Amino acid sequence: LISEPIQMLYTNVSMLVGMTYVYLPFMVLPLYATLVKMDFRLLEAAYDLGTSPFKAFWLITVPLSKAGIVAGFMLVFIPSVGEFVIPSLLGGPENIMIGRVVWDEMFTSNNWPRATALAVVMIALIVVPLAIYYHYTGDAAEPRK
Repeated sequence: LISEPIQMLYTNVSMLVGMTYVYLPFMVLPLYATLVKMDFRLLEAAYDLGTSPFKAFWLITVPLSKAGIVAGFMLVFIPSVGEFVIPSLLGGPENIMIGRVVWDEMFTSNNWPRATALAVVMIALIVVPLAIYYHYTGDAAEPRK
């Protein structure tokens, strides 16, 4: 069918498939925990009022599952920022992600100041979304005066 073999290893697609395979449960489980508690009578009422399935999903299911979406995003985003094993194995040595760059700067180039600066950037990439998340959820958890 084809004249040459398909290059599957050491590509960005293989790295994307590998990371999706590893981190998909971290997104699915919080979503499932949120959606299993949803009141399905709201969807039935929307259908009775004549809405389309997509509109009912977008206006009812998505807002009710916002907590699961945010929790899943945090559970996937935080470890994937520092990931260096999957990009090294599946993406090859020319693939550049920040976790791999920090590893190379520390152990290959022996440039500890640059590795430290990159690690601080990684921490900032993780702390800023967490601070935004805690800001919005902290306001909802505290009683209004």
